[in-house]
Amino acid sequence: MFPFNLNVDFQQLVGVIITVVAILAATLTALWISMIIWAYRDMRSRSRDTFAQVMVALLVGVLSVPGLLVYLILRPQETLAEQYERALEEEALLQEIENKQVCAGCGHPTKEDWRLCPYCHTKLKKNCPGCSKLLDLPWTICPYCETPQTEQSQPGRRSAAAAYASSYRTNEIEDI
Repeated sequence: MFPFNLNVDFQQLVGVIITVVAILAATLTALWISMIIWAYRDMRSRSRDTFAQVMVALLVGVLSVPGLLVYLILRPQETLAEQYERALEEEALLQEIENKQVCAGCGHPTKEDWRLCPYCHTKLKKNCPGCSKLLDLPWTICPYCETPQTEQSQPGRRSAAAAYASSYRTNEIEDI
């Protein structure tokens, strides 16, 4: 009635089933071991704590896929390399902010060789009487030629504070 033979040799069938089960078991074992190795390496890239690295490997080794899911939920967000790069970026930004020169009077950016702010005319630097190099205002000695810095009073020119102080004194004397 059937054109093919239904007589199956059970020995051959058992051999085929054992081969398929062995291949499937080897594949699942390789997947399980690779999950453990991946979780350990991933945790090693995210933490220097050896205990945490071993615990993650044990968690994935014992619980398999559910352990891997728990690790993926709880693992640190950044790798150590990402943390290092972020720290370098923050350091570079801080250094850029510290090195940026601005006018004390108006806050506009200034350049290293400017004596006055072009926006508000605030005095930014002074010339050394010994070597004529530009110096910061609070410096009391020239670092280039070792000349002590004293207030230079230029004839015919007074600062606004000195003019105000002298006018205040004359008004005070007139009131007496």
